[in-house]
Amino acid sequence: MAYFRIKGQQPLSGEISVTGAKNAALKFIAAALVCDGPVTLTNMPNIEDVRRMLKLVEKLGAEVRHDIETHTVYIDPTRITNFEITAEMAKTIRTSIMLVGPLLVRFGKACIGYPGGCVIGRRPIDLYLKGYQRFGAEMKSIEDTFEFVAPELRGMTFVFPIVSVVATETFLITAARAHGTTVLKNAAVEPEIVALAEFLNACGAKITGAGTPTITIEGVKSLSGGEAAIIPDRIEAGTFVILGALARTRIRVTDCNPEHLENILLHLETIGVPFEVGDTWIETKPYDHTLRAMNVKTHEYPGFVTDLQAPFTVLLTQAKGLSLVHETIFEGRMFYTDLLTRMGAEIILCDPHRALVEGPHELSGRKIDSPDIRAGIGMVLAGLIAHGETIIGNIEQIDRGYENIDARLRALGADITRVESLV
Repeated sequence: MAYFRIKGQQPLSGEISVTGAKNAALKFIAAALVCDGPVTLTNMPNIEDVRRMLKLVEKLGAEVRHDIETHTVYIDPTRITNFEITAEMAKTIRTSIMLVGPLLVRFGKACIGYPGGCVIGRRPIDLYLKGYQRFGAEMKSIEDTFEFVAPELRGMTFVFPIVSVVATETFLITAARAHGTTVLKNAAVEPEIVALAEFLNACGAKITGAGTPTITIEGVKSLSGGEAAIIPDRIEAGTFVILGALARTRIRVTDCNPEHLENILLHLETIGVPFEVGDTWIETKPYDHTLRAMNVKTHEYPGFVTDLQAPFTVLLTQAKGLSLVHETIFEGRMFYTDLLTRMGAEIILCDPHRALVEGPHELSGRKIDSPDIRAGIGMVLAGLIAHGETIIGNIEQIDRGYENIDARLRALGADITRVESLV
């Protein structure tokens, strides 16, 4: 098992570029499977979740070529011969559930085990199952395996009881090849959904309304292959901006889209972080004043994104006063706060969704494990500003979402080393 060894409080500064968005890359890979020709995806992040998704697609029979040097992926879906995603395959990544639609398009049937993913509370798949059934698929389940049969997918109207990003993207992909018109209401509006719709439209789909709560999709008989670039990762960009705020230094985050981070930037401005924004970059500035505490409540886009809740909570440990952090998206996502408490933070976990953070308090290095992707990177940020040495285990979770993160942080001056064993 690999670990990160971090010696904290090293002076940081410089530039760090943002990779392609994990939350777009995985969906573009799924979308490639409803195309009738090869797809080339550029700006593909070289992260563990992408590798897992590509391996799964390859096991279905698709031809996959992944050039990590150029961050390019080539997928030929016409070679797919397998409609079964085994339980072993499905548990490696949660977005495996998105492949049921493309398999139904190709074969009229699909089989999948229960999908995996981060342990951040209950994450049922009933919404996806209901959606596939609304498209006309008959379903039966045997223990944790689901079998679908749909000789013909039919357009439908689906009202989301709660806003769901991945379910919106899943139905968007399936509807592109279903017969008739599909209307998705109370749909998610994230930038990744807009990018996905633009990619599918470039391949011949007829999608309108992406980026609004109502999306209309006119199904088409075929979609050509094509080429698309993965949009910048707004979560990674926000993480690096928060790092600059924690380090009280100049860090320029490049190759990002600041428009996708307007809510986070508003919160940073409110607590007193100085920064400057350009067309494709955000730069934090040095400062010597004390940050102000504030309340934070996660919300679907364009609200405060849940994936930056943990890094921002680390920042709030350095702000003066009492802050309330309210996680509204995932149950169980705040249990990492116990790790921050072990490092010296003053945090009271009121319930699975709310935590009180009192600051400022200096953090001290500890030996801890990464609970999930986003809490894991939050622990890395905490280690970088803590006194002494921090050892972080279970870093495979962090690798799922952040490309070569230790080397990139070292380029800013961080003392972070990946070690294969502590013995």
